[in-house]
Amino acid sequence: MSHDAIRRQVVGRGIPLPGTDIDTDRIIPARFLKTVTFEGLEEHVFEDDRLQVPDHPFNHGLYRGATVLLVGQNFGCGSSREHAPEALRRWGIRGIVGESFGEIFFGNCTALGMPCLAVAAEDLEWLMKSTAQHPDREILVDVENREVRVAERIIPAMIPEDHRNQLLTGTWNATVVLLEAGEEIERVAKSLPYVTGY
Repeated sequence: MSHDAIRRQVVGRGIPLPGTDIDTDRIIPARFLKTVTFEGLEEHVFEDDRLQVPDHPFNHGLYRGATVLLVGQNFGCGSSREHAPEALRRWGIRGIVGESFGEIFFGNCTALGMPCLAVAAEDLEWLMKSTAQHPDREILVDVENREVRVAERIIPAMIPEDHRNQLLTGTWNATVVLLEAGEEIERVAKSLPYVTGY
């Protein structure tokens, strides 16, 4: 497995996004799902919210270049569109810290190698405030040790073991895993009568 696929940590500035139950339709509105590829989706992340709320965090130049998204409870709920994590990733997000996540969204993030770590409500509140007050401060999202570190503070975090294992071994990338198993796939295929003929 390529070392580049391993996701032990994400380090970068944060972008706080307050609110609960922010669904995938708000992350990337449905009218932008008509494209054949995911290219250009980053331009439309939270488009409707950003139009309605001029001081939306994703409108602030202050947070441009941030790689760690801080979110509330049940982030990414709603429809199962892969476009939502893809749009965030293309915008520059590399890891998400929140109180909880929509299950399918969480899985789609893992499939992109983008860790989602859950923290307690009071820790998240502190993270949001701290990041708003010190937007230049780096946040370390530590998948391996299940924690989030900011300055001197260490915040315990949760991530299901199977997702953690995929990120730590690089097996989150199903295409790479499949390609690396090419010889084994050929060997098995040759042993199957419905592939080789009867």
